[in-house]
Amino acid sequence: MSSVLQPATSGEDLQDLQGPSTAGKYRPISSHLAIAPPVSVVIPAMNEAENLPYVFKTLPDWIHEVVLVDGNSTDDTVQVARDLWPGVKVVAQRGRGKGDALITGFEACSGDIIVMVDADGSADGNEIVSYVSALVSGADFAKGSRFANGGGTDDMTFIRWLGNRVLCAIVNRKFGARYTDLCYGYNAFWRHCLDKIELDCTGFEIETLINIRVVKAGLKVQEIPSHEYLRIHGVSNLRAVRDGLRVLRVILRERSNRRALRRLARRSPMLDSARGEVS
Repeated sequence: MSSVLQPATSGEDLQDLQGPSTAGKYRPISSHLAIAPPVSVVIPAMNEAENLPYVFKTLPDWIHEVVLVDGNSTDDTVQVARDLWPGVKVVAQRGRGKGDALITGFEACSGDIIVMVDADGSADGNEIVSYVSALVSGADFAKGSRFANGGGTDDMTFIRWLGNRVLCAIVNRKFGARYTDLCYGYNAFWRHCLDKIELDCTGFEIETLINIRVVKAGLKVQEIPSHEYLRIHGVSNLRAVRDGLRVLRVILRERSNRRALRRLARRSPMLDSARGEVS
């Protein structure tokens, strides 16, 4: 794991600590922490020109790169992003859906740490420091939770709350997880995790798929309390019943695959290692 912890109290103190030969190696992210690993932020966006000013305003200036995945926007999403963050890396989405957009964005990232942020203004970029701190402290995957102690949400209908709670309970029971929130898109992880959690879905259910495969891969997860705000402009493409059913299908598929692999492992000693990966 390419993490480096270094105390930092100010930009001047950090400069003195590094000396002229190592100046710029560490980036201060708080009054007590500086890091070496570059951080990439992936923002999937389609017609979010009005919301991007609120999103970019909260992003820390120590971020290595911002990757905006444009889902064929018909407004000024791309131009607004370039005006707000001149070095933004704009990637055209190949297909459709949030899952497809995130996969496209992950492939374009060059940072060691990847952070997923929605483009509707519901996520506070100031929380990124908590995610990154968890990762450089030893976690593989920092999972945002609106229901962990200190988290919250301003954008949760009863049907969405109930569905999330039921689906979360199913995942915890079937896969041995201990999540307090399942369907939330504010997460961060080390880039190397992508080698262990192949992603192959296109919709909102990608968040659940990531959460399940992280557990199946035996990666170390730390939940981060997060507050979800209301979408500022526009209407979400999320549909509670439709997307809830897609999430359930992902859970059932992953559970079925797990059982099938275990059956094969019992039949063949050569698959003992594979069985261990899903236990």
